[in-house]
Amino acid sequence: MTACDDETREFRLKAIGGLSEITRERWDAMANPGWRLSDAGAPVADPESESQGVESDSPETEYNPFISHDFLSILEESGCVGQAAGWLPQHLVLEDPDGEPVAALPAYLKSHSMGEYVFDHAWADAYERAGGRYYPKLQCSVPFTPATGRRFLTSRKIDRDAAITALSGGLRDLCRLRQASSAHITFMTEAEWDVAGAEGYLQRLDQQFHWHNRDYADFDGFLGDLASRKRKQIRKERREALGSGIEIECLTGSDIGEHHWDAFHAFYEDTGARKWGRPYLNRTFFSLLGERLGERVLLVMARREGRYIAGALNLIGSHALFGRNWGCLEDHPFLHFEVCYYQAIDFAIANGLARVEAGAQGAHKLARGYLPAVTRSAHFIAHPGLRDAVEDYLSRERRAVEHESAVIAAEHTPFRKG
Repeated sequence: MTACDDETREFRLKAIGGLSEITRERWDAMANPGWRLSDAGAPVADPESESQGVESDSPETEYNPFISHDFLSILEESGCVGQAAGWLPQHLVLEDPDGEPVAALPAYLKSHSMGEYVFDHAWADAYERAGGRYYPKLQCSVPFTPATGRRFLTSRKIDRDAAITALSGGLRDLCRLRQASSAHITFMTEAEWDVAGAEGYLQRLDQQFHWHNRDYADFDGFLGDLASRKRKQIRKERREALGSGIEIECLTGSDIGEHHWDAFHAFYEDTGARKWGRPYLNRTFFSLLGERLGERVLLVMARREGRYIAGALNLIGSHALFGRNWGCLEDHPFLHFEVCYYQAIDFAIANGLARVEAGAQGAHKLARGYLPAVTRSAHFIAHPGLRDAVEDYLSRERRAVEHESAVIAAEHTPFRKG
């Protein structure tokens, strides 16, 4: 599609129509360089990965299951993404002169703005009312997944900043080739956000709530750091959540059977239909997830009177537990908090994980020990008038997000003062 020069070496940039066009080994060497999965499915770090000059608990160097070939190809093979879903794969791949992939950017040509969690509906509406055509657009993300991670995937064979510059330029070219109005890179790392901003992309901030592990020995150790009122409230919520004879099961790997996926899919369908109108993930997706990434899955299931009634799906990274989907067939006080938040904290402490990312939005997480965390996205807008309007809006939005995070940290922390 285009080429870039790195001194005397010429690289080629191309768009591929799916993960089937690149091998698992080649993709994962860019997606999670310095990591491999053991026979037991655990991420194992290459000792040399610690010499890359980035903190080991940074999203820049962590193993992230969402950007793996397995996860992204499961979405494609199950039909959750594709032409019919309005998520047409257009992944950018940068090849060296020998045809070896050295960098990539997961990208999709989209006909809507569903399943992204960074909202641009108002931009689309304003542009189309002014006579423009907002769709198609390009979306660079993990579909249906509001979790921060690398979006510019680079192997160790290329300078990372140079690769980001090449891919961000190629993305603008792809916009023109596909007659897309814009390109949106969402839930990217801070380092990527900085480079994209220097390349002229508009910068956006948003906020989530994450739990951080302060080397706690157990859940009571975490509670000991909270203000007394919050500590008592959480203990009360955990007791009441397990009323009515409710039992909790935490399942990973081969312990997860098809009957568990049947039950969880029923929860997901019911809750998704009420929240979004149409759930994004189908039943095939869950079977493939259990088959290929089962050891990276934590499925928390609630059972009452021998029947599963609620559950939460989490994926396990090298340093973080990512809460993804929740669903239920029965409503019980505080059960959502127990299954999604407190069980996740228990698992993170027991397994030495640095944090829990509990998904998009949700200020109610603050009272459960989850603190504000900034998320980042970058946007290329082709039309100068729309770009100017969006740039003005984003400058004000960034100030508002930064102010809110500062106020929460200073005045509404659930932790003991001092």
